[in-house]
Amino acid sequence: MRHTPHFLMTDVDEVKRLVAGNPWATIVSHTDAGIVASHYPFLLETPGPDDDPDQVVLVSHVGRPDELAHELGRHEVLVVVQGPHGYVSPAWYPPEQFVPTWNHVTAHLWGTPELLSDDENFRVLGELVDHFERVMPEPVSLEIDEETARRMAKGTVGIRIRVTRFDARAKLSQNKAPEVVDRIIAGLRGDGPYASPALADEMERVRSVGPTTDSREALGPRRRFRADAPAADRP
Repeated sequence: MRHTPHFLMTDVDEVKRLVAGNPWATIVSHTDAGIVASHYPFLLETPGPDDDPDQVVLVSHVGRPDELAHELGRHEVLVVVQGPHGYVSPAWYPPEQFVPTWNHVTAHLWGTPELLSDDENFRVLGELVDHFERVMPEPVSLEIDEETARRMAKGTVGIRIRVTRFDARAKLSQNKAPEVVDRIIAGLRGDGPYASPALADEMERVRSVGPTTDSREALGPRRRFRADAPAADRP
């Protein structure tokens, strides 16, 4: 991501919130055969009593043979998490501001995957299913037929990624005047071709914290983690 310090998101809690709300992520590996990318759902692992509460730990699985294609466990991988995003039209700007942009909330997270045992993998698969099924009227669980579920689980490999560094951005028009932000939010909440209520919600959330053009303040400097500097988009 492009280096735009005023959109940096360095609060661990905010990065965790982004992952929790947008679990479908992209894994990118630089392997001996070249660049490999795959897409899987991730969950945040709840820290244990002896774990660092500021540590971001991701758990997921890949379908075989992706563990070989990515050379999982042999080197660092990049996990890309994409939150709400959308086109911001200059129709929502004053006449003299005519250059459009793209607002987004995005995180790049790095870590070396740990391959899980068969039992741990099955537990994580069960947690993934339970996580997404919990909002259904009649949730389905792998426990319905554990024998069959365990047999199917052999086609997957569980992974745990302890994030060692991240680079996150909340580019949400913090550099615009309040009245312009109002117009952008109204446009995103409208029924036009670029309507995006979720993106409008993110902009409202940042604005409600207080008037600042620095997302490092707006999104909370309370808890820090190692965040890389390169990133984001044009203002």
